[in-house]
Amino acid sequence: KFDTCGSESDMNGSELNELPDDSELLDPYVSSLRRRALQTRELSAVRSFSDGFLLKFLRARDFDVELSLKLLVNYQQWRKESPEISGCLSPSSVLGLLNTTYHAVLPQRDHTGSRVLIYRIGQWNPKDWSAFQVFRVSLMTSEIISTEIETQRRGVKAIFDLQGWTLGHALQINPSLARKISSVLSDSFPTKVRGIHLVNEPMFFRPVFAMIRPFLPDKIKQRIHMHGADFHKALSKFFSPTILPPEYGGEGPGIEEACQDWTNQLLQSETLLQQIASHPTADIAITPDESYLRGNRD
Repeated sequence: KFDTCGSESDMNGSELNELPDDSELLDPYVSSLRRRALQTRELSAVRSFSDGFLLKFLRARDFDVELSLKLLVNYQQWRKESPEISGCLSPSSVLGLLNTTYHAVLPQRDHTGSRVLIYRIGQWNPKDWSAFQVFRVSLMTSEIISTEIETQRRGVKAIFDLQGWTLGHALQINPSLARKISSVLSDSFPTKVRGIHLVNEPMFFRPVFAMIRPFLPDKIKQRIHMHGADFHKALSKFFSPTILPPEYGGEGPGIEEACQDWTNQLLQSETLLQQIASHPTADIAITPDESYLRGNRD
């Protein structure tokens, strides 16, 4: 822990997380992470990272510089190894899928301040959209909400509605994609995953879950809740009815309205998302030419 002079601080990670980005108390952590990152073999070609970009990773790991460094390296490696997903963050390219009311980020946060995401798997027709395209939707949302300081502090919770899950869906999920999904959930994206809630899960979803589960750390496994078909009462123990759509036992806006509102927000973020996707480090506060040392762009 550091203070403004770079020496030991009495503040813990949770207290540091409450400070604004421009607090001088955060400067030593940002400087330390930047120095450590630029010294790592995996990031040796990177010239610099902006303060705001590094703070996303520090907040995701409560200002533990060692864990933040690991997360940053994993994020950069994941982007490099998964260009088929990370290299095309265009909401308009999957507008047909979004218009099926497949995905929403609820307008209100939950009682802990977490963002609440809903995925309606049955709205995804695997004959029309590949699992990679579907996963890109999740990545687009993650990139957008990870820029929100409150989300950096409080994390996200996701509800996966598996009504309509078919063998066609299951056949799209292979071990390679399962590993990529689990990486984003656990240690390759600067977001705190506070809870994963499965509803309407059919029996034959379990083999797919069994494929993903081994790649997840114990902390994430403990945050996965399976509620079955009779889920309204169970969900109410985790989420206030005031934020949930009526379809999920709540009193908030309907799920179709929430999906359309979030689709509009993604479309408004098209330019930003494409800038992130095409940037060598995704740190768009620094121009691509200034991000990498000369001759090391690739």
